[in-house]
Amino acid sequence: MRLNAGAALPLRGGQVRPQAACHGRSSRITRAASGLAAFPTESVSRGVLILPGLGNNAADYAPLAAQLEACGMAVEVAQVTRPDWSRNSEALTDPNWWRGTLKPRPAVDWYLTRVDAAMQRLKQRVEKAEAPIALLTHSAGGWLGRVYLLDWGTAGVDRFVSLGSPHLPPPRGAPVVDQTRGILSACSDMCPGAYHTSIQYVTICGKFVRGAPLTGPAKELEFDGGGGNRASLLAKFAGVGYQQVCGDAEVWGDFIVPQPSAHLEGATQVDLEGVFHSPLGEQLPFFGPWYGSQKVLELWLHHLTGQPGQGEPAAGTTLLQSSVKQISN
Repeated sequence: MRLNAGAALPLRGGQVRPQAACHGRSSRITRAASGLAAFPTESVSRGVLILPGLGNNAADYAPLAAQLEACGMAVEVAQVTRPDWSRNSEALTDPNWWRGTLKPRPAVDWYLTRVDAAMQRLKQRVEKAEAPIALLTHSAGGWLGRVYLLDWGTAGVDRFVSLGSPHLPPPRGAPVVDQTRGILSACSDMCPGAYHTSIQYVTICGKFVRGAPLTGPAKELEFDGGGGNRASLLAKFAGVGYQQVCGDAEVWGDFIVPQPSAHLEGATQVDLEGVFHSPLGEQLPFFGPWYGSQKVLELWLHHLTGQPGQGEPAAGTTLLQSSVKQISN
């Protein structure tokens, strides 16, 4: 199932109203995310384990974690620092890196051990409430989370939600270099699509900009709300990245990850209009809100909690919206 979501959802009579975060609870952040839980551990509704993306550190997700804790969830973030990512260079000594046939392990074991340490802390927090756990992954944390579930097991986990994650390798034969040096191909072979039947998979991708070729005219020009041409330098820069990830520059994406790579077969696929890839978008005016921005969070929070969003039916029922279309799994 693929869903297209804008900044607001349609109501009867043509009016619009944003979804409310936490389904009525205040989403105001009143404490740091690294502090104590907002609710007693016996009453938490769900555990959430956040997996940082490439180049990010745990602190980047503190505002998002605080919003989720304010909704009654227990949240842990895998403790990764920006310098930690340099450890990926150790894979250069593996001949498979040069052949483009690199496997996830042991190349990223350093990251997966951080994930498991955070998982154990989270399980202690939700143990009394017997609350289910969701993996909330960002960017490269998506395929890293899939590897974690495959090798560490799925005990206690019922949902997997990825935000702008490059799940799929470039098409075979595409004239591009696989930036993961074979890891994404290995993931697709080991755990294709929505692999674990006991887990509800949701893949979310922002539609921030349609890429354009670096040189020459674009096949299709996109315009922003003010009439500006989106086939600009921003679109060209995005197109260069999209080309390397999915083999096509002229697709939609969140400026870093293209839509064709962000969705898993068999998952609920959600496309969010105007959403940028990383927290950097909130700090620079020429980018935009990212997945963890409060107004954007309101659009996908129900996919994390497993509860229907405001104005939406429960999972498993037919969605009667013109912006929603069914696709085969």
